[in-house]
Amino acid sequence: MADGHGPTIPTTATNTTATRPKRPRPPSGRTNLASCVVATIFLIFVIIVILIVYYTVFKPQDPKIAVNAVQLPSFSVVNGTVNFTFSQYASVRNPNRAAFSHYDSSLQLLYSGSQVGFMFIPAGQIDAGRTQYMAATFSVQSFPLSAPPNMGPTLANGDGVGFNFGLRIQPTMEIESKLEMAGRVRVLHFFSHHVTVKAGCRVAIAVTDGSVLGFHC
Repeated sequence: MADGHGPTIPTTATNTTATRPKRPRPPSGRTNLASCVVATIFLIFVIIVILIVYYTVFKPQDPKIAVNAVQLPSFSVVNGTVNFTFSQYASVRNPNRAAFSHYDSSLQLLYSGSQVGFMFIPAGQIDAGRTQYMAATFSVQSFPLSAPPNMGPTLANGDGVGFNFGLRIQPTMEIESKLEMAGRVRVLHFFSHHVTVKAGCRVAIAVTDGSVLGFHC
């Protein structure tokens, strides 16, 4: 019998949500390779820029030493033995854009190839682009003259007879000074450039009174 209601019609649920196709992802290996290539290129570029700046602006240069004067405050010769005090004045210029630190420097005095005097120069620092003046004075122990003092040049007339127009020509002796400075220049606070600079001079001295006739460096 009918219960007064119409017949029940079965229904089925349908999914109306549309599904989108998924895009394929690129392999992770290719992505990592591309990143490595880009990083390598960037690193090479940075290194090239650093090298260009280093060699054009911050390239280390050796300091320049100039000997300005040589003096002998005291001098005496007794029985062929000479004794004197040696003084040398020099200027050291640092052309770098960083400070020059010197820590192993000395002044050596030679006569006839043998050392007759030596002095250590205290460690110090010369600022970038600055010039520092140095004075070194020390006593030289007595040493014998290895040979008779050299006589100065002799003038000659047409007959080959020497004469000096009544002027006394002084006997001379020659000594050699060697100034050596060793240190380092630190560039960009990372790179250290070790340098050693030398300055050698030959000094002509009048044996009669110890006056410096001249020097050549």
